[in-house]
Amino acid sequence: MDMIAQPTRHLFFTGKGGVGKTSLACAVALALADQGRSVLLVSTDPASNLDEMLGTPLGNQPRPVAGAPGLSAMNIDPGAAAEAYRGRVLQQMDAQASEAERATVREQLSGACTTEIAAFDEFVSLLADSDGRFDHILFDTAPTGHTLRLLSLPKAWTGFLKDNDRGASCLGPHSGLKMQEARFQAALAALGDPSRTTIVLVTRPDRSAIREAARTSAELHALGLDNQRLAINGVLTAADPRDAVARSFESLARAALADLPDALKTLPQDRIPLRAFDMVGLTALRALLHPGPEKIPPAATVAPAAMPDLPGLGKLVDDLAAAGRGLIMVMGKGGVGKTTIAAALAVGLVQRGHSVHLSTTDPAAHVAATLGAALDNLRVDRIDPKEETRRYIEKIMAARGADLDAEGRALLREDLESPCTEEVAVFHAFSRIVAEARSAFVVLDTAPTGHTLLLMDATGAYHRQMTRDMPTAQGRILTPLMRLQDADYSRIILVTLPETTPVSEAAALQEDLRRAGIEPYGWVINRSLLGSGTQDPLLRARLKGELVQIARVRDGLARRAYLLPWQPEPPVGIAALGRIAER
Repeated sequence: MDMIAQPTRHLFFTGKGGVGKTSLACAVALALADQGRSVLLVSTDPASNLDEMLGTPLGNQPRPVAGAPGLSAMNIDPGAAAEAYRGRVLQQMDAQASEAERATVREQLSGACTTEIAAFDEFVSLLADSDGRFDHILFDTAPTGHTLRLLSLPKAWTGFLKDNDRGASCLGPHSGLKMQEARFQAALAALGDPSRTTIVLVTRPDRSAIREAARTSAELHALGLDNQRLAINGVLTAADPRDAVARSFESLARAALADLPDALKTLPQDRIPLRAFDMVGLTALRALLHPGPEKIPPAATVAPAAMPDLPGLGKLVDDLAAAGRGLIMVMGKGGVGKTTIAAALAVGLVQRGHSVHLSTTDPAAHVAATLGAALDNLRVDRIDPKEETRRYIEKIMAARGADLDAEGRALLREDLESPCTEEVAVFHAFSRIVAEARSAFVVLDTAPTGHTLLLMDATGAYHRQMTRDMPTAQGRILTPLMRLQDADYSRIILVTLPETTPVSEAAALQEDLRRAGIEPYGWVINRSLLGSGTQDPLLRARLKGELVQIARVRDGLARRAYLLPWQPEPPVGIAALGRIAER
């Protein structure tokens, strides 16, 4: 792999959820550290699972990884970063400021936009790394939509601050932000410098992940980030030609790779083989990049062919349809099949005679492509951040700008052009969709875990503000959080794969939801190879791990568990989705 043979100082791993960004980032970091380099591995994902993969508890500061001399790792903790940011703003306040004034500022800085910019500030400081403590800094990022937002912030904030030196934004005085402008510009320069930074687009050999990589590549080019390379992960290289399942795996991958978009064909490329083991622990991570075919002990291939006794997706649709209406939110780690499950649930509910609104909060938004066609009684759309921001700005200008003079309107619009406004606008759109479920079915396909957690943070902040500002309205107001907490109104479906990391991440998401008073309705275990009848040694070796994870979900994590077997062809289109959602 050239990225190991001739690495730049910064390596930035991005891509669709579930393609193996974290595994590959960890494996490359270990390989560089094993060569005697000093390496820092950083996760920018709010739902990071670096701790589990490296076997080391991590925090918001670099920590040495046991068993890997030269390697340190850390998670950018958005909550801790936001608290530190609030502390810096409060320190800048006049010493004569009252406690009430300080409390007001703290509340103003409790929103999702503060969390976002604070986490971004941590990211910028690592890119600068002026003391040169590390030879290499590797960034393991959140799934694509969240990461593109992160990478666009230097340009967005630099443009916003260029001509603005008046008023205040939701992040405090503009004068304070102007002090950061040089750092934003330095971050943008470092990201776009091919001698310093390589952006590694990670994908799998399937059409959906490749489409996402091509879209990401184009958006990165638009940001002036042309220093890209392609890493194709999970390529089945030695399939048993006598095995129908292995042949299907191989043929689907071969067709997807043969049809690479032109923009990706021109990029430097690495291919990483599919392995029989989960990428957890230093031994497995070091073996990921080992050259040559994997040696699988014969005992490892012994696994039962029967499916566990769990109901399928059709039973879940029946259970949901019994309520007659309500909000169904599909959540989970990127790449586990949330969009497919959400679309299948929506089609299944229509099959049972209901009208359904299917939408998504995911910036990548693949719902329409998954359905492929229109269906009577099914309305499909998405929360488009740019369109929602435009609508929100015009709404606020109409409501608050009518009584202002020309200068006041100019100041108001200037403030609304802040990059933070997008987060607020998306939350308002989310709130509208949640409210629709009072009288009909709404199925909401969410963004990958980290992005969704930030949306949940905004929901909680809004709830706290409403209950504080309108104490006399208790019992008469219904915030989005209250609707999500109502088990008769909302049903949260967690989707996972029968693999260690997706199950652990879904379990962590479940705990986060429970802390907010939201109890998930059930889990869907997607794409299980158990029962497929495969005889391929590598695929059968993976079945043992599946059994362990399915038992973990069924017996310890989920109130209700449903199982969807692996499909020889991806379930795309109304007919295919309808089949997996049948009674």
